[in-house]
Amino acid sequence: MPIPRKIIIDTDPGQDDAVAILLALGSPELDILGITAVAGNVPLKLTEKNARKICELAGRPETKVFSGAIRPLIRELVTAEEVHGKTGLNGPELPEPKMKLQEQHAVDYLVETLMREEAGSITLCPLGPLTNIALAMIREPKIAPRIKEIVLMGGGFFEGGNVTPSAEFNIYVDPHAADVVFRSGVPIVMMPLDVTHKALTTTKRIDAFRKLGTKVGIATAQMLEFFERYDEGKYGTDGGPLHDPCVIAYLLKPDLFQGRHCNVTVETASELTMGMTVVDWWGVTKREKNATVMRDIDHDGFFALLVERLGRL
Repeated sequence: MPIPRKIIIDTDPGQDDAVAILLALGSPELDILGITAVAGNVPLKLTEKNARKICELAGRPETKVFSGAIRPLIRELVTAEEVHGKTGLNGPELPEPKMKLQEQHAVDYLVETLMREEAGSITLCPLGPLTNIALAMIREPKIAPRIKEIVLMGGGFFEGGNVTPSAEFNIYVDPHAADVVFRSGVPIVMMPLDVTHKALTTTKRIDAFRKLGTKVGIATAQMLEFFERYDEGKYGTDGGPLHDPCVIAYLLKPDLFQGRHCNVTVETASELTMGMTVVDWWGVTKREKNATVMRDIDHDGFFALLVERLGRL
């Protein structure tokens, strides 16, 4: 088997973040060096706890979890309890984690690891606001050329936004951090709402997780049933979009996705469109292409991969 790909998952769990972490933990092709928590879906004291709950659910308590930024670079923190519930992981009853948080701050961990490991060997997988990643880049600019690529969930273009008419939640929460990351020169693969809104957790798909009959399968079904009710009401669909696992699925099976390389610029000045990802899909500006923006997904293949990998845990 080829050498596993080294990744660091930066996350604000969130039920869909939880499924993304489980997918990574169930995939031997990936070597998870660490999980860094950031404030986003819920405040930091919950996201760092939720990351550890998920590692323990998967039977992987040796995974290193680091606590990071407590708030965005400039703006006040906006959270999403109305979507994810008070804990961020409403649905299943998950016990308090026994795993200890690592002592080191997530930003220090990111800088130290990227400077220590071989250049071009680590992929960053941000599933939430980009505060930790931007802080690391600001703190030590030398890390940017050492990152293999950043595969992130965030933004939207043809789909508009999900927290304002023009902005997707992860980018909206910390648009200034997103601006730092998109200007960094690191190769970026972006999973916007345009893709994730095509990956719907239908009743049949949730049943497939429950039928695994494992702790992980049942907890996943319960998380998704809680999580989807908000989006079903909003979009009038059978099932809610499963955003964050698209990042990990891309690392495992890039052929599930289709998109194009284009320029993405983040709006940081206008309150009306704050956090909008302005995607030059048609190449109408001279701005340099800085991201591969995905637009299509083989959703059946995506859910088949999820069920198969979560079934291993």
